Amino acid sequence: MRTRLQLGQAPAEHTPLDDDVAERIELAGDILGGRRFAVLTGAGISTDSGIPDYRSPGSPPRTPMTLEMFLSSPEFRRHYWARNHLGWRHMDAALPNAAHRALTDLQSSGAVSTVITQNVDMLHTKARTRGVLELHGCYGRVRCLTCDWRISRHRLAELLESVNPGFAERVAGRGAIEVAPDADATLSDTSDFVMIDCPHCGGILKPDIVYFGETVPKPLVEQSFSAVDEADALLVVGSSLTVMSGLRFARRAHRAGKPLIIVNRGHTRGDELATLKIDHRAGVVLPALAAG
Repeated sequence: MRTRLQLGQAPAEHTPLDDDVAERIELAGDILGGRRFAVLTGAGISTDSGIPDYRSPGSPPRTPMTLEMFLSSPEFRRHYWARNHLGWRHMDAALPNAAHRALTDLQSSGAVSTVITQNVDMLHTKARTRGVLELHGCYGRVRCLTCDWRISRHRLAELLESVNPGFAERVAGRGAIEVAPDADATLSDTSDFVMIDCPHCGGILKPDIVYFGETVPKPLVEQSFSAVDEADALLVVGSSLTVMSGLRFARRAHRAGKPLIIVNRGHTRGDELATLKIDHRAGVVLPALAAG
C-alpha cells in the first residue's frame, strides 16, 4: 500500500503539450467514428472547474486520505471532519466545465455508452450525464461504518453547523484555505470542532468515498468491466492510470483488441497500451471531439 500511496501523491513530470493536437483530435475522431465507446475519467477532467488533482505536472505534493488514517483515532477523525466541513463546500460549489459538457453531448448523440469515473466531485452528474459509474464514491453522501445508515452531505452539514456555530466563519478569518481533490481542506487548528457519531447506533460516520487502502465494491467493478466489454472502444480522460482501479480497464480494453485513446496531461501507466495518446487539456480535446 505504501508504494501505491507514493505513486498517488507524486506529481507527474512536466511534459510539453502536443503541438499537433488538432491532427491528433482528428485521428481520434476517425478511430472512434461509428463506434460506441466507454469513457474512464480521472481528476484531470475537473481541474478546469477549480478542483485540484494529485498527479498533473506542477501539482503540489499531497497526502491523500487512507482508511488506516481515518480509523486510527477519534481525534484524527474529528480533525478530518473539521477540514472536510470546509472542503466539501468548495467541491459542492464547483460547476461542470467544457469537457464534462462535451461528454454529455457525446452521450446524447449515442457515441458514449457509459462514463466510469474515478472522481468524487459529482461533476458528471451536474453536467447531466446519465448512468455514471462512480468507482470511488462521491462527496455528497455519508454513511455509518457500523449500521450503514446514510445521510446526505448537505444534511450532515446542517447537523454539524448546529453543534459548531460560527466555525466556518472563524476559520475563514484565519486566512486562505487550500482544498484537496477528495473534498478535504488544509487546516491546522481544529481543536474547537465537535464531531457527531451515527444517531442510530453511535458508529463512525465516513464520507461515501473510497480512500486509498480501500477497495472498490466488487459489484461496481464488475459493472464497469461489463461496460468496457460491451463498448467498441475505451476513451480515458484526465487519469494517469497510476492506481489499479483505473489501469485495469485500460488493460482489459487492450487485451480485447479494442481501440484505447488516452487524453491526459503528462505520462500515464497506460501509454504503451494506447492506440493514440493526446497530451493536452481535456477542456480543449473533448469539445473538439464532440464537435466532430
